[in-house]
Amino acid sequence: MRPGPLLVFGQTGQVARELAALAPEAVFLSRAEADLSDPDACAGAIRAHDPRAVINAAAYTAVDRAEEEAVLATTVNGAAPAAMARACADLDIPLVHISTDYVFDGSGDQPFSPDHPTAPLGAYGRSKLLGEEGLRAAGGVHAILRTSWVFSGHGANFVATMLRLGAGRDHLRVVADQIGGPTPAEAIARACLRIAKVLQQAPDKTGTYHLAGQPATSWAGFARAIMDQAGLDCRIEDIPSTEYPTPARRPLNSRLDCATLTENFGIAPPDWQAALPEVIAQLREG
Repeated sequence: MRPGPLLVFGQTGQVARELAALAPEAVFLSRAEADLSDPDACAGAIRAHDPRAVINAAAYTAVDRAEEEAVLATTVNGAAPAAMARACADLDIPLVHISTDYVFDGSGDQPFSPDHPTAPLGAYGRSKLLGEEGLRAAGGVHAILRTSWVFSGHGANFVATMLRLGAGRDHLRVVADQIGGPTPAEAIARACLRIAKVLQQAPDKTGTYHLAGQPATSWAGFARAIMDQAGLDCRIEDIPSTEYPTPARRPLNSRLDCATLTENFGIAPPDWQAALPEVIAQLREG
């Protein structure tokens, strides 16, 4: 195995924080050390640290704001990962990059396979798709890990929002026609570490993979589970997406087929229901 540290882009995001807990020996780059709005600086950081592998856990994730800041989102989510990929290819080291279900249009009701045609609905999805294309074009060893509906015991996420709103209200209206897999950030972090390690020995496993929690549910169903686990007496009313308009369109179907990830890396889709109680406990303690 090549010497050098494991290098992680990201420090304060949900997955980065879980990576820090699981792999404290890794080098984590903050925005001050490697700003993704400066792709050349990101490539330079990789060359300076000469790592054995790189995980990109940083991104522009403001889905609605991306409609107005498409240029910035495209730089951070598209140009920066491409620059990272070229640097990693030059050094012959693997790059693990986190992507999203938003690269799909959300049509149908079946899980999307990694090779399904992409058709993002908005600026955020388009920017993430450009990042994926940049990794592939660089020609190096890589894994693109698409995931969805990320939640954890820290940061801004759906569980934290539901706990806050549910504690002060007896009724919430939540979208019920968007279906996907809530995914614990810890499971994503563990998968990234596993993939990075395997790719160092088996570069032929380069490719695009999916990781999403099971079973599939709606945002309303997820909200009910949160209220039940938290013991909050807040009723959830199902509404269609048309009654909760947002600047960016959301895919109605965010189901992801994770079979190839299990086949190539032995990583099974996480059970979000089993992870939820601990996340709620962490959020309440924090």
